[in-house]
Amino acid sequence: MSTSAPPDATAADAGPAASDNGIAARIGAWVVLVGTAVTLVGLSWDIQWHDEVGPDTFFTLPHLLLYSGSAISGFASLAMVLIATAAQRAGRPVPILGGTPIRVFGSNLTAPLGYMIAGAGAALFLLYGLLDLEWHSIYGFDAVLNTPSHVALFLSISLTMIGSIIVFAAHRDHRSGRIGIVLAIPILITFAPITTNALNNLDLPADPTILGIVLFGPMLLILGAALLARAGAAIAIAVALGAMQAMLWWFSPWAAHTYASAIGLPLRDGLTGRAPALPAMMPMFLIVAAAAVEALFWLAHNRGFDARKIVLAAGVVTGVIVGVTFPLQLDLTHATRHIAFGDIVTITLLGIPLGLLAGFLGGRFTTMLPAVREA
Repeated sequence: MSTSAPPDATAADAGPAASDNGIAARIGAWVVLVGTAVTLVGLSWDIQWHDEVGPDTFFTLPHLLLYSGSAISGFASLAMVLIATAAQRAGRPVPILGGTPIRVFGSNLTAPLGYMIAGAGAALFLLYGLLDLEWHSIYGFDAVLNTPSHVALFLSISLTMIGSIIVFAAHRDHRSGRIGIVLAIPILITFAPITTNALNNLDLPADPTILGIVLFGPMLLILGAALLARAGAAIAIAVALGAMQAMLWWFSPWAAHTYASAIGLPLRDGLTGRAPALPAMMPMFLIVAAAAVEALFWLAHNRGFDARKIVLAAGVVTGVIVGVTFPLQLDLTHATRHIAFGDIVTITLLGIPLGLLAGFLGGRFTTMLPAVREA
């Protein structure tokens, strides 16, 4: 694998073909994002189905939505790779807005980095879907999230979502790129902690999903705010997350109940007053952490504070905020579930090292992403 040299010519110099490719790239970026959103909606529906109806088989509507989302992102990424390859073979600049063009498969294909990662994640998702089908054929009904096939699927989806962020980061100088980042970051904030279900069998001081929320929420919030480098960016990301949470809060129970009724399956007993599973795990107090990030970034910009130290401080502050408020959120949304004071203290204290790690990684990823932009 090698990185091709950045084109010297602009899209305008390259003529109408390059301009058309640039438009296609923007459309491709949004189609990839739509695919990740469809996947997230399908996952929320699937988790709600497990909670309110029971175990499922491979062939269900929530699973169909999950796989459709990955297929949408995958085919869009493949189209962008083929457009970039055609431009490169014709001797034209590669104006695809999706990251540095990478030569792959013996230099036979030219793949913008973001689309390559998103497409690889989608392809792996479909491949591991076959593993999930085999798992179901051997063990039948599936009642948990941390099976090997599910963990592999979650990691594959995460790759596609990461690729989507890279694609939009590559043209964040355009309004569509900035809007895309504001929407792509909350999708990954919601999904990333689900991968920590793989650690459920370990003896950890707190639920691994909660630890994932305390780590990934601050890290991605800081990454998005630093990428956009505009006042109000962190607030915009938190508001977008809240809007997604509200939509899924309504949709997930409605879809599970409607589908169960359509195929004649009863709901579980004792569901009254239960919050929707996935939306209730989205950090609804992230807006408080976003305000803290805005204040700290303002200090770095207007008072000349060391940006590297500010990023670490932002990680610690947001980690502690999420660590304190998320147990409160669980108490508010789960009428029958109360978090012990000792657990709140534990999660809050863990928010310090996890937040420090989040700040460090968020800063590192922010410095890495400009390197994948086209000239």
